[in-house]
Formats: sequence, structure tokens, C-alpha cells
Amino acid sequence: MFGQEHILGKDKILYRTIKADRLSSIILWGPPGCGKTSLAKVISNTTKNKFYKINAVTSGVGDIKRVVEEAQNLLLNPSGKCILFIDEIHRFNKLQQDALLPFVENGTIILIGATTENPYFEVNKALISRSMVCKLEPLNIDDVYKVLKNSLESEEGLKSFNVKIEDKTLRKIAKTSDGDVRNALNGLEVAVLTTKMDENGYINITDEIAKESVQKRKVIFDKNGDSHYDNVSAFIKSMRGSDPDAAVFYLARAIAGGEDPMFLARRIVIAAAEDVGMANPNALAVATSAMQAVNMVGMPEARIILSEAAVYVATSKKSNASYLAIDKALFDVNSKDTGEIPMHIRNAPAEGMSEFGYGGGYKYPHDYPGHVVEQQYLPDEMLRHKILYKR
Repeated sequence: MFGQEHILGKDKILYRTIKADRLSSIILWGPPGCGKTSLAKVISNTTKNKFYKINAVTSGVGDIKRVVEEAQNLLLNPSGKCILFIDEIHRFNKLQQDALLPFVENGTIILIGATTENPYFEVNKALISRSMVCKLEPLNIDDVYKVLKNSLESEEGLKSFNVKIEDKTLRKIAKTSDGDVRNALNGLEVAVLTTKMDENGYINITDEIAKESVQKRKVIFDKNGDSHYDNVSAFIKSMRGSDPDAAVFYLARAIAGGEDPMFLARRIVIAAAEDVGMANPNALAVATSAMQAVNMVGMPEARIILSEAAVYVATSKKSNASYLAIDKALFDVNSKDTGEIPMHIRNAPAEGMSEFGYGGGYKYPHDYPGHVVEQQYLPDEMLRHKILYKR
């Protein structure tokens, strides 16, 4: 295994449990091509337990029952337990995940689930509580390079093809893969298999051949997956943090990933009200106008409008006073005895209501210098709570 030192280093618990064959149920969570399936293969080659593999896309409850029956057959499996690797476990529905639970609980199945989605959202909470969740990261360029180098030197890889490729070209392939080893290996294999051998019996892979063979550098963003929430969160927090470069970067990732431009426009409007607020009230007007313009213009030109609005919000002074004020007021209204509206500011539309004190003694501010007059607006009870919603 290359990479994932944070969980597979020699002093790490996962490394020790695999080496000792004392593995408990685990969920491997990470992006495509980071080594989840490869790690499962390592475990299958080191464990003394029976190892089964199923794919959540093509398997169902019947497949789980078959594995359990075989695992509990003491003639075939004296230990009475097995390791079950389920690829794309997030695609199992609730019924299928519930079918696993009793056998994970009683130890018949040691579960290894692999998923690209956040397991805390997609996997049964009961399964999560009985499993160790391991977060795998995209491999860095050096690790991807090592995998590619290994594939060229391995008898099971591309060694028999007599490939000649400079290290800098191999590193370019590694860099283009964005941490996805599968993508990098596929690109290298395509380059080798589609290049003719020279007169000396070598296959020479140049920068140009590598560029044509490796898939376009992909955006690590899925508008329907966990990365959607991460990217939107980063976009909002960059505007809040007054970093226009980061805000535009995450906006570009979202656009390239196919995000709905109106969704992005709404996020900018919310940021203008929540984070800029009274420090620059014009930000809300700009953001709202941008949302209307995006709706009228559409893509691809809407990207310019979104960028302008995001930069405006990011570079504006910030105040969350209005956001805090409404939340505090709602908390008070929902949790405290807030009293009655003072009589002098109540409505008295019908004749006779004034006799009961409705509107009596109200001071019209415009009749006073500066159009301001001292009078009580809050109920008595709220004066005692002293809720001053400061700017």
C-alpha cells in the first residue's frame, strides 16, 4: 500500500490490527482511487478468516444470507465468522443494512464497508456505532508517482512492455490524477498500449503522449455528493472570511461541477444579509440584483454576475448583528414570558377602543426635533431582560 500513513503507519491501530489479524468492523471512507478496495485486498491476503466480497449495486439481502450460512457452517469454516467486504455500501438501502446488523453484532460478520459518501449520512447509525470509521485521503503526487513507478517495474504490471518514460513525465501523470491512482494507472496503461514500439524494442512515452492519454484534470466536486456540502461550506466561509480569491475559487469549482447557478446566487444573498448586514446594507441589494440577473441571463454569462456578487460580499465590511438579533429575539419569544405590547403603541382602529387605553399617550416621532422621541416600545418584561440587539 502507498499513502494513507495517517491510518496505515506502523504505529497506527489499523496497521496493527491487520497484521495481528484482529480486525473489527471498519468503514473505509474516501474519494475514488484512494485505495479502499486495495486495502480490502491486503486484508483478504493477510487474514485467516474466510473473506467474501460483494458489491452493493448488484447484491441484496439474499447474498448476505448466503455469506452468513457459509460462515456459520463449522465444517467449512471452523471459526464460525468471516470478513465481508461491501463495496459502495452507501448504495445499500435501509432494509439491506438492517439485515447485516445482527450478524455484525454477534461477530459472525466482520464488516469492511467502502464508500465515497459520508457514512454518517449514508450508513445505518447502528452499523456506524459498531464500526471504526477510517477516512482515506486522496494520495499526494509522490505516492501516485511511486505507484506508477512500481507498475512499470512489476512483472504483474507493465514491465514486459519495455517502457521508457522520464520521471518528469511520470510526475505529470501523477499530478493530473488529483490523487486518484486508478485514473493515473489507466492513463499510463492507455499511453503504453496505444504507442508503437521503436526500432530498439522500446515504447517511448513523451509528454505529448501522456497528455493525450490521461483524462482531463477532473474537478473533485459532485453536486449530488458529500463534496457538494464541503464546497458550498467553503464558498460561504470564504465570503464570510473576506477572502475574495478563495470565494471565486470555490465558486468556480461549483460551476465546473454543474451546480445550479440560482442555488449559488441564493447563497450569496444569504451571506450578504447574515455576514455583511448593517456594515454595508447595499450588499443585500447587490446580491439580490445579481440573483435576478442570473435568473434572466442564465449560463454561461451568469458566471460573471455570480463572481461580481461574491467578490462584493467577500470584500465588504462584516457585521452579523441582524442575524444575532433575530435569533435572540426568536429565542426570547419562544422561551420567555415576554409580556404584553405597551398600550400606547397598540392599534386603535375602531371608535371606542381609545377609551380602554389603546394608543393613548403615543408620541408621534415626527412631531419632535430630529424625528426622535423617548418612549417605551418594549413590553415591561423585556425591559427587565434588557435585550438590546446591538449593531
